[in-house]
Amino acid sequence: MHIKGILKQYSIVILLAVTSCLFYWSFGYDLVRTDYIKLLMLYAALFFLFFKLVQLLKHNLMFLTWLAFGFRALFILAIPNLSQDFYRFIWDGRMILEGYNPYLYTPESFISKGEFTIAQAQKLYQGMGILNGSHFSNYPPLNQLCFMISALFAGKSILGSVIGMRLLIIAADFGTLYFGKRLLQKLKMPVHHIFWYLLNPFIIIELTGNLHFEGVMIFLFVWSMYLLHIGKWKWSAVVFALSVSMKLIPLILLPVFYVWFRKNKTNDDGILNQVQDNKTYQKAKGITTLITFYGIVGSIVLILFLPFYSLEFMTNFIETTGLWFSNFEFNASIFYLARTIGYAFVNFDIIGYYGNILAVALPILILGITIKRRHKTSTQDIIVTMLFVLSLYYFTATTVHPWYMATLLILAVFTRYKFVLIWSLVVMLSYVTYAQPYYTENLWIIGLEYSIVYLAFIWEVMFKKNIKV
Repeated sequence: MHIKGILKQYSIVILLAVTSCLFYWSFGYDLVRTDYIKLLMLYAALFFLFFKLVQLLKHNLMFLTWLAFGFRALFILAIPNLSQDFYRFIWDGRMILEGYNPYLYTPESFISKGEFTIAQAQKLYQGMGILNGSHFSNYPPLNQLCFMISALFAGKSILGSVIGMRLLIIAADFGTLYFGKRLLQKLKMPVHHIFWYLLNPFIIIELTGNLHFEGVMIFLFVWSMYLLHIGKWKWSAVVFALSVSMKLIPLILLPVFYVWFRKNKTNDDGILNQVQDNKTYQKAKGITTLITFYGIVGSIVLILFLPFYSLEFMTNFIETTGLWFSNFEFNASIFYLARTIGYAFVNFDIIGYYGNILAVALPILILGITIKRRHKTSTQDIIVTMLFVLSLYYFTATTVHPWYMATLLILAVFTRYKFVLIWSLVVMLSYVTYAQPYYTENLWIIGLEYSIVYLAFIWEVMFKKNIKV
């Protein structure tokens, strides 16, 4: 009977795995993002299958690993179908190989003059779209290095560049698996939790499928947190700087490290230990270490930007990054409420003012969360604080593309909170926008998405106090 039970379970697992493969294949090779009904149905089915696979195989990490990377392999030859950003990635990589600084020129500046300085310039420009092509690049230097590497080995092939970038992202996921498992073991948490990230169809589709480099940034971030946990804080700072140089989002989390270092000091071996003696000395030593940590991060980030540096670069980079706060709007929550109120009372789009207010208010709120949780100093507590800080940022942001959730999801893996897992399911509702004329958002759909997210968040944070890890 026992053998029959095992065979039955593995028959179910094989059926779930094969069905997942078929659905992933359909998603990667037979879907356009305007067909939102098919998109949402496929995604919902994949999410259910993922949940059951982790549930059934949580004690068989090797099988889960094979599934996670096997599903990724299905996308190897697929051209991204939910995002056009990869065309800009290819453009920037080819620009660097031709000796151009990608931060100093917009694609439009070449196309409008009929100057085709890179191979397939017109095709890439048409693919990325006018909005992307009319702005300067704001991808950090390590991200640009990935673009350049894929361009270097792919020659003039767009598919070759896509494959190159996809292999880099998949390689980073192996790193996330390695250090994620080790960190979970150190935190005495179930190791299979890493697969809530790695096997999640949201991660497979958005990062591997659509080539968003949050996957590489997350690998570096998890590595950095593991190094910090085991006391190698200087190396942690180095790797954290590399994470920032891939995507800027970890910069928002820098204030949280104050909590860690104010309660810890280094011994003669450079290992961090909590101490109880001489509180004044302890705090002073912690602050000194914190400043050194920040100094290492800042120095390495600046060094990596140096090859591209010029006053024009600084202006372009800051202005383009600022557009995400003052011009662009997509899948927002609190901002859309504020905008509705603005239209109701003054009949005016408040996005410019909102961005300025947010630039002042957000750092204050982040510091407030950090100070409020200053007595929670374990590694898991620090990650929870980071989860709250980044959630606050996305709750108040004017632009929340689906793939932004990847960073929140990896943070949630190391905590008891599951609202991000729910968010990774419902965030795909935002793709309904691309089926509408002029990409007009359906605010009822956005409202449904965030109603579910906020209910889950409020339930976990305020009412469900004793959530099991």
